[in-house]
Amino acid sequence: MVAALASALVLGISSIVDQRSTKRVQSRRALSPRIIADLVRQPLWLAAVGTNIAGFALQVVALDYGSLALVQPILACDLMFAVLILWYRQRASPRHPGVRLMLTGVVATTAGIAGFLAIGQPSAGSTQARLSILPPLVIGLVVVVGGCLAVAARDRNVRPLALAVACGVNYGVAAFLIKLVTSEFAGGPGRVFTSWPIYVLAVVGPAGYILNQDAFQQGTFLAPVQAIISAADPVISVALGVGWLAVRLRGGPAATAGEVISLLLLTAGIVMTAYHVPSPRATGQGQG
Repeated sequence: MVAALASALVLGISSIVDQRSTKRVQSRRALSPRIIADLVRQPLWLAAVGTNIAGFALQVVALDYGSLALVQPILACDLMFAVLILWYRQRASPRHPGVRLMLTGVVATTAGIAGFLAIGQPSAGSTQARLSILPPLVIGLVVVVGGCLAVAARDRNVRPLALAVACGVNYGVAAFLIKLVTSEFAGGPGRVFTSWPIYVLAVVGPAGYILNQDAFQQGTFLAPVQAIISAADPVISVALGVGWLAVRLRGGPAATAGEVISLLLLTAGIVMTAYHVPSPRATGQGQG
C-alpha cells in the first residue's frame, strides 16, 4: 500500500509535467511515434519521463507484493495528487465554489477507495500466465482500442476523451501483465523471457504511453483526461484479475452492495474532481 501510494504521488506529479510538455510540440495523429521524437527534444518532457519511470518502478514493487484489486484502486489517487498540486500552485481560495466541489471530489475518491478495500478485502489470486488468456485478451484490446481510435479520428470534440479511454484500457491491461511478469521473477530471467506476458507488455506499455501523450496534447485541460485514465485503469485491471487470476472479493449481498457503492463513489469522486478543479487553459505551440 505504501509503494502504491508513493507511485500515485509520483505519477500525479508526472502527469502535470507531461501535459505541459506535450503542448510545446506539433500535434500528431494518434499512436504516431513521431510525437516521442518531438518530445525528446523537450527538457521538461525528459523530467516527466524520469518521474514516470520512478512511478512505474514503485507500481511494479506494489504489484509484486499486493493483489491487483488492492494496488490499482490506490493508484487512482494520482488524479487527487495532481489536482491538489495544481490547486496549491494557483493559490485558489478554498471558499471558491469550484474548489469546494473539487475538494468534495477528493474526499469522495478517497472514501470510495478505502470503502472498496475495507469491504472487498481482495485476495491475492493466482499468477499463472495461462496461454488460453492470450487470444481473448489481444482480441478484446484490439477491438476496444481500435474503436476508441475510430471515434477519435471522426469527432474532434471527443478526441481527447476517446484517446484517454484507450490509454486507460492499455494501462489496465499493462498492470495485469505486470502482475503476471513479476510472478515469473522467482524462476529467473529464463522463465521471464520464455513466457508470453513480457512480450505483450512490451507492446501494450509503450502504446499506452504514446496514447497518454496524445490525450494530453489534444485535451485543453489536464483533469478530465487524467480522470478517465485514472478510472479506466483500475476498473480494467481489477476485472481482468477477477476474471482470469481468481482474485476474490468478499461475497454476500451486503458486501457486494458495499463494493459496488464504493466503486460508484470512487468514479463520482474522480469525475467531480476532474470537472471542478480550477485549471488554467494550457498554453503552448503545436495546437491546431
